[in-house]
Amino acid sequence: MAGAQGREPLGAVALPGATTPVMVRDAAGKVTVRGVRLAGPFVFDGALDDAIYRVVPPWTDFVQQEPNEGAPATEKTEAWVFFDDENIYVGARLHESRPDRRVTSDMRRDSFNMYFNDHLAVVFDTFNDHRNGYGFATNRAGGLFDFFTTNEQPSPNWNGLWESRAKDFDGGWTVEIRIPFRSIRFQAGGDTWGVNLRRMSRWKNETSFLSGVPRSWGRRALNKLSNEAQLVGVPTPRPSLNLDVKPYALGSLLTDQAATPAFSNRRAAHVGADVKWGATPTLVADLTWNTDFAQVEDDDAQVNLTRFSLFVPEKREFFLEGQDAFAFGGTSAGAFPGSNGAVFTPGSPNTGADLSPLLFYSRRIGLSGSNVVPILAGGRILGRAGAWQIGALTMRTEALALPDSVPTPATSYSVLRVNRDVGRRSRLGLIATSRDPAGGPRGTSVGADAQFNLRDDLALGGYVARSSAAGKSGDASSYRARMDWTGDRYGISLEHMLVGDAFDPEVGFLRRSAFRRSFALARFSPRPAHLAPVRKFTYQASADYITDPGGRLQSEDFRGTFATELSSGDFATIDLAQQFERLDAPFEVARRDTVPAGGYRFTQARASYIFGTQRPVSGTLTVAHGGFFDGSLTEESWRGRIEVAPHFVAEPTVSFNQIDGPRGRAQTNLVSTRVTYSVSPRMFVGGLVQYQSRSSSLSTNVRLRWEYQPGSELFVVYSDGRTTDVRGYPTLENRSIVLKATKLFRW
Repeated sequence: MAGAQGREPLGAVALPGATTPVMVRDAAGKVTVRGVRLAGPFVFDGALDDAIYRVVPPWTDFVQQEPNEGAPATEKTEAWVFFDDENIYVGARLHESRPDRRVTSDMRRDSFNMYFNDHLAVVFDTFNDHRNGYGFATNRAGGLFDFFTTNEQPSPNWNGLWESRAKDFDGGWTVEIRIPFRSIRFQAGGDTWGVNLRRMSRWKNETSFLSGVPRSWGRRALNKLSNEAQLVGVPTPRPSLNLDVKPYALGSLLTDQAATPAFSNRRAAHVGADVKWGATPTLVADLTWNTDFAQVEDDDAQVNLTRFSLFVPEKREFFLEGQDAFAFGGTSAGAFPGSNGAVFTPGSPNTGADLSPLLFYSRRIGLSGSNVVPILAGGRILGRAGAWQIGALTMRTEALALPDSVPTPATSYSVLRVNRDVGRRSRLGLIATSRDPAGGPRGTSVGADAQFNLRDDLALGGYVARSSAAGKSGDASSYRARMDWTGDRYGISLEHMLVGDAFDPEVGFLRRSAFRRSFALARFSPRPAHLAPVRKFTYQASADYITDPGGRLQSEDFRGTFATELSSGDFATIDLAQQFERLDAPFEVARRDTVPAGGYRFTQARASYIFGTQRPVSGTLTVAHGGFFDGSLTEESWRGRIEVAPHFVAEPTVSFNQIDGPRGRAQTNLVSTRVTYSVSPRMFVGGLVQYQSRSSSLSTNVRLRWEYQPGSELFVVYSDGRTTDVRGYPTLENRSIVLKATKLFRW
């Protein structure tokens, strides 16, 4: 990295048992650091006033990723890693030239907004394989965000037990992070991990790292473990029983006016439990009995102006953990967006969207439409041995029979996933899934996939898969081949995909079925050297060509995009697209507005502006206008964020979509607001109110979550659903009040 040339070893101090300096950065910028065992009194309070901080020199000389890759960071950061028999500790002193401009706008657990705050984040590659790791981020308000890195790709679908404390000092803030060894998995018998730290100075829009990473990796840069520093001197702890048992008790009061017969204030009570056993440092087993997800927040409403299924992300904790171990074909149900470096216009069903099938989609288990299917029991194993990783899951749901709906039989679900690391950053994988309903035909799917990361910015990947289901004839196969070159200045993506007309992964998800797709994208992203307000321009062109398996054109999208990333953190895009859509059957685009079958070619223009979150009021503003099948579409939307205080945030969303055509005028509108009041990082009250004009539905969801002890929680949840169809004003259809308590026992 530029700016790291010729540096001498740092932190060479005489400590008991020390054989290496605390930090060494060689002429090529490669960093080696050392952890230090705590030998005396240590108070975990975030103040950094313990004696060890005066004895042990810090890790320093962070280097920028943005805006000037490899240059020294403009704000000084000092960091340490200590350990004892039970925990690993990260301490940091973050100097600020303008503490009054610090951005601290969120303290919610696992808020994606953490990235847009001034924060410190650390990732540990506990297997020292330069691929996989555990990440932790925190801000001055004590907000906690954790994630898992799989093959250098991030996933938020992991939650560990850990803590942070922070304090102000004259000229910045200090922070300490405490992570129990038992909260993470690691290679037994070693004393070398990988590590990297990220410092965000939001008011400058500057990102810096202990060990430099290329800016072409954008927000994913902390996950680029092939650029990590080496952390030596942290011996793994002795094995223990490592058993967690988490029972729950639940009481509810239910009303359903749409049921046959209708009922009001029906009482119910349930108990159940989850068990987690770390059989070895690299193998963990989970068991669940009488699984319940009553505390989960309602799904976010979405406007769907296409004729295809919308993807709804998983929110249930049991299925979130380990989800990425089952990801197939380069897709993940919980991955961060924008991983291929392309610019996507917010609010748009953009060209280049991932249409790859998910062979395992956990929402197929325990949900049938809007109905909850009881889960009797299940188990999961996640582990690794050397270059091999394995994931296995089995679940059993009970039968569900409701009036006016198709009965759901008791069903068993099974998934097996195996991955093999190849070379430095590539992998091969196999997957098999099964859905076995009682008294019905069994459906299975199998697949093989590969990902070859040839360079930092060049990846080749693909998969082949096949399904088997009774009563389906035709081509039951699917395949995909893709190339991504994701350099900072230039980018190219090429893809070809087939989904056969009989391909149906019954434990998976298909956004679109029976198609053949060819896609190409080219990008040029210069950084103007003499235009200070602008960080980067992006010029992008793409072509998306989709036919049915026989070659008949179904969809076509030729698109040009111009985007400007400002140094302030704001982002603007202008997008022009020429599209073709063939309807083989009439399509209801809005309530009481159905487009006849036929072929339609039209042009649309879209402009979006994203206001940086350093402002008290931020969000994404989008306007669009153009043709839409046999008429025109005008869209105005705002997905916003209003920061009253770090502990009080409102997130309104409004989307007005007006369709004008030969049948007159129709509208599909969405209005929602999420309000969150965080009493502390471990206690919040949140409310979500959503109205959709297309379904004339109004829903409310209010949740109190209190983690009264680490891992033990109390939930109080109120939900209702109303319709405006009957009398023109919201009429109650269903309502529930749920009280749920969990208690974590650890051995």
